[in-house]
Amino acid sequence: MSLPEEDNINKPKIGVVGAGAWGTALAHLSARAGCPVRLWAREEDVARSVNERNENEMFLAGIKLEKSIMASTNLSDMAGMDFIFMVVPAQFVRTVLGDLKAHISEKTAIVLCAKGIEQSTGKLMSEVVTEILPKSPLVVLSGPTFAREVAEGLPSAVTIASKYQRVTERLSEAIGQPTFRPYASRDVIGAEIGGALKNVFAIACGIITGRNMGDNARAALITRSLSEMVRFGEKFGAERSTMMGLCGLGDLILTCSSPQSRNMSLGIAIGKGKSVEELMTDRKTVAEGYHTSSVLARICKEEDLDLPLVMAVNDILHKGRDVDTVITDLLNRPFVSEI
Repeated sequence: MSLPEEDNINKPKIGVVGAGAWGTALAHLSARAGCPVRLWAREEDVARSVNERNENEMFLAGIKLEKSIMASTNLSDMAGMDFIFMVVPAQFVRTVLGDLKAHISEKTAIVLCAKGIEQSTGKLMSEVVTEILPKSPLVVLSGPTFAREVAEGLPSAVTIASKYQRVTERLSEAIGQPTFRPYASRDVIGAEIGGALKNVFAIACGIITGRNMGDNARAALITRSLSEMVRFGEKFGAERSTMMGLCGLGDLILTCSSPQSRNMSLGIAIGKGKSVEELMTDRKTVAEGYHTSSVLARICKEEDLDLPLVMAVNDILHKGRDVDTVITDLLNRPFVSEI
């Protein structure tokens, strides 16, 4: 239920750019908190479904959305919003922001919800935003969240990271609820890196799950994935404590533990013997880890970073190496200290 109308007077206006499952869930969550919400969809059918039937039948079927959500296919309808949630796939953030720029004020805060690294440049999403909208306050929203559970009102928690404390506080006050708990951070880089890298490791976990390698192997892989996440994050200025929080370890555990994760489900299918080409052609939704793995591998080579799990996933996804050969190579690496 939305808050009573008199309690909504000071609620910020929220625009959500991207009407996939996560964007729709965030729009529903924000409207449920009493915020005026506009949702931008690329597909006419999605906008019509939300406006006429209060449901995103394509990406979040079965969830009755708040009736106050206004869906549109025109980015100009984002004018006048206090916060813009960017929930388009990471590889499209630059293009969509470029189109959005003409319609929004420099005072509008950009809330990054896309998790990934730009494949063509190797830049984090925050760097892309800063290039296009250098004066806009920037926020990263990340954490262990499946869209459907958030939309259903099941308990969840996220990190909201920004260098602007008041912006963080205002957003937390606007969308925070007993079943959606935001935790503040100033470590924008750490929040981004955790969200980007966990997708790659989720594919790895899916592969060993598809190969029926057991729970011991999955637990070991998650632990070593965290080690690689910390190593990469610290190289680029992230705080170790952020990697141990909701947007690092929390998100890693979730996406490596359930086929609800698009990235883990992709890995499971690969582990069961399906070809990468076939799977990527047939997918309706985006598995960000597929794109992130190749740019991470490139960065690792350039920066002389040893991230064997990242390189293994890249070898399978982009170099056509045999799954069993890659797994055997990993298992036969030299024994080293855990620290």
